[in-house]
Amino acid sequence: MCGIAGFHLFDRPAQASTLKAMCGLIRHRGPDDEGFHVDGGCGLGMRRLSIIDLETGHQPISNEDGSAWVVFNGEIYNYRELRADLEARGHRFSTSSDTEALVHLYEQEGAGGIARLRGMFAFAIWDARQRLLLLARDRFGKKPLYYAATGHGLYFASELKCLRGLEIPFELDREALRLYFQFGYLPDPASPFLAIRKLAPGAWLTCDSQGRISEQRYWRLPTPAREPPAGLAYEQALERIRELFDEAVRIRMIADVPLGAFLSGGIDSSSVVASMSRQSSEPVKTFSIGFEERSFNELPYAGLVARHYRTDHHQIVVRPDAIDLVQKLLRHFDEPFADASAIPAYIVSEFTSRHVKVALTGDGGDELFAGYESFARIERLRCLDRIPQPARRILSWIADALPYSAYGKNYLQMISRPTALERYFEFNYMPYLLRRRLLRPEWMMPADAAFLTSTLAEFLLPNGADALLQALYFEATANLTGDMLVKVDRMSMAASLEVRCPMLDHHLAEFAFSLPVSWKIRNRKGKAILLDAIGGRLPAGILNRPKMGFGVPLASWFRGPLREFLQDHLTSREFIERGIVSGEFVRHLLNEHDSGRRDNNLRLWALLILELWFRQWESASTAPLRSRLGSPC
Repeated sequence: MCGIAGFHLFDRPAQASTLKAMCGLIRHRGPDDEGFHVDGGCGLGMRRLSIIDLETGHQPISNEDGSAWVVFNGEIYNYRELRADLEARGHRFSTSSDTEALVHLYEQEGAGGIARLRGMFAFAIWDARQRLLLLARDRFGKKPLYYAATGHGLYFASELKCLRGLEIPFELDREALRLYFQFGYLPDPASPFLAIRKLAPGAWLTCDSQGRISEQRYWRLPTPAREPPAGLAYEQALERIRELFDEAVRIRMIADVPLGAFLSGGIDSSSVVASMSRQSSEPVKTFSIGFEERSFNELPYAGLVARHYRTDHHQIVVRPDAIDLVQKLLRHFDEPFADASAIPAYIVSEFTSRHVKVALTGDGGDELFAGYESFARIERLRCLDRIPQPARRILSWIADALPYSAYGKNYLQMISRPTALERYFEFNYMPYLLRRRLLRPEWMMPADAAFLTSTLAEFLLPNGADALLQALYFEATANLTGDMLVKVDRMSMAASLEVRCPMLDHHLAEFAFSLPVSWKIRNRKGKAILLDAIGGRLPAGILNRPKMGFGVPLASWFRGPLREFLQDHLTSREFIERGIVSGEFVRHLLNEHDSGRRDNNLRLWALLILELWFRQWESASTAPLRSRLGSPC
């Protein structure tokens, strides 16, 4: 696991000092080693967290004659099979690392060889013969890769901070920030800045010496199915899930360093620990996090699994003073990111890193097997499709006319939406009526379906697709990559810990999406087929427990120990004069939450993170970002 950075300049030779400065900003991603390669205008750099081939896995790595070089962040789980095939074709390896397989595979098959990789990765290959730079990213975007194309060259890095100080304009991307207000993160390929993009998951990009850039997708998640594959019986599907799942876990247990697992006590992480225990001769090291607030504390459930499989179990409790970490954690995201579970994600990563260097996690199970309650809600609300459109318009008018604080206003607005897909976004993300009150007019987005489908086209199925299938696809492409996996990567790397996600093995994911929704959602509960396949391995108390999620008790913290911190930032003149939000309405949200009338913790957290991000970025920049936002209030 590493951090990478570099560039391909068209009009000047590369400077090693620039590479070292870029990589120095991501030392946390790879504290064990560093390496650089300069060839004309090309520079490749990396920081390494040593996991496989500790002695000879130094990067950058070249092929036999030095005509191709690679820097790599991630793990290739099928590298041994690839190596055997490439050696049979005459390639000579000088290390035992998975990284070296990449450069020989490129030499043999070009960019087409990327589709053979099984793992998580972001890498750059310099083809000295063609004077060509190749960038590639794994199928789900587990590993990040930013890039910026300018008139002088193309720059890339694992984290956005590496691109600061280069010849890149940092003009804010208003469309990206508008999406932040709706979703709480910036969906790929957006970044906060117009000139900087993220390479799409499942894509590769080339840049030649003339500055010509080509980007192609080598993989997309299949469309979720309504009907089972021809000839596949339910019992056969159960057996296939078990086979794919156990194989995904097994190949992610390969490491030359100590390894463990996050254990929340939920279905997904418990299933991973169960599989690891069944395939290990030693007790699995497990790590859990809890809260003093009982409604957020999952430690008792994690303890059930730990005792059942006799794991070497470790746990830690998060207290409100964890908010002191926010400024530090924000530096690792580099962009507005409003998932508050990043706090416990970092704490459990840092806690785990004291004992092991690699941890497996259950991320991806909800997206692949319809585990979120919001999916079942779509089925329950299908009766609303029968409401005539004229009646919907009346409901929308009533919702508009009601005072913001009126109970039921947002619900009326949700059920008045013309399509089930619009209802889904209204119910699960920041509602349109709230955004309309919160944001100044120039920061608003339209609320109609045409805008949604055009803006989110990359993450939605063609028009006319069933709303449930649309939601499944959106969560597994946009939300998983833009939120869940960003949180996992940044927080684990902040603690110099490698995290692997067996649920997101692409063979398992492709099979899961080939199964009908009716096999996943049963009696209004998701993950039915996953539980039928693997549930017998888990204690009964895990199977029957309510779903809690990986949340934090922000609501009570914002009324208690964090109240002053929140109020000071969101009522400050600096925040209001950015010209993005209505200061009066922000104060209304604060007062409403403080009184207990309504729980606004998610909205307030998103605003707090945005202001902290502005202040942090401005403190490291030569010009304040607010001067580019438009007219102040």
